[in-house]
Amino acid sequence: MSIIADHINYTYEIGTGFERQAIKDISFVIEDGEFIGLIGHTGSGKSTLIQHLNGLVKATSGTVYYNGQDIYDKDYDLKTLRSKVGLVFQYPEHQLFETDIFKDVCFGPKNLGLPKMEVELRAFEALRMVGLEENLYYQSPFDLSGGQKRRVAIAGVLAMKPEVLILDEPTAGLDPKGRDDILECLRYLKEETGMTIILVSHSMEDVAKYVNRIMVMNDGVLMYDDTPKNIFTHYRELEEIGLAAPQVTYIMNDLKNAGFDVNTGAITVDEAVESIMASVR
Repeated sequence: MSIIADHINYTYEIGTGFERQAIKDISFVIEDGEFIGLIGHTGSGKSTLIQHLNGLVKATSGTVYYNGQDIYDKDYDLKTLRSKVGLVFQYPEHQLFETDIFKDVCFGPKNLGLPKMEVELRAFEALRMVGLEENLYYQSPFDLSGGQKRRVAIAGVLAMKPEVLILDEPTAGLDPKGRDDILECLRYLKEETGMTIILVSHSMEDVAKYVNRIMVMNDGVLMYDDTPKNIFTHYRELEEIGLAAPQVTYIMNDLKNAGFDVNTGAITVDEAVESIMASVR
């Protein structure tokens, strides 16, 4: 198993008039190779939670274990942890700063003190994995489209060779094609490397299509942690906390209520089509 959160709590601005508990007694285990969707309304604690997983934020109480080691031990190497648990922030293009794309992707592994050849090999491999065209490698990252900038930012983390990749709303602000390109890139990375991926998203369609487990945050509490099919049976409860199920879920429930013998557990378009066709044969 790769990550264990053991009864972690986190409070902002302790002892001030702005004190607020953002994480409330959360425990979970993330196994190697999982593809997890983390969802919740704005302010639910998603971003705070993921920053605990590579030690950017330290829990007020409780602890986090990575591969069996307590990351809060005084001798624990947080620099190594952050190379193994890579975090891509929302709007990651704001992290781009070098004069060309290749130098930007080299920055992380270079800071690990690796030989120049190893750094460059890692950068080439990472850029290949995110599907960026080679003729762009030596252009300024600021000349790229939004989706291409996201790919470069993801490549910069991949060049560190992480075992876990965490992405905070990686499709925010992208057009439909850009969003689909990034999500297909993540699917490819999962299939190619087997790495653990944690995707923070507001899109229920996206998590329904790509992930195998969903964690639902609400007001700092881990409200649900289950498979997508089981999570979306609670679509009424999700609505009460400002979320929703995929549109397919509502269509299938409406058809069921109208007397059609369809599978209300269908959460993707393909599953819905198969169920509807079976019901009318």
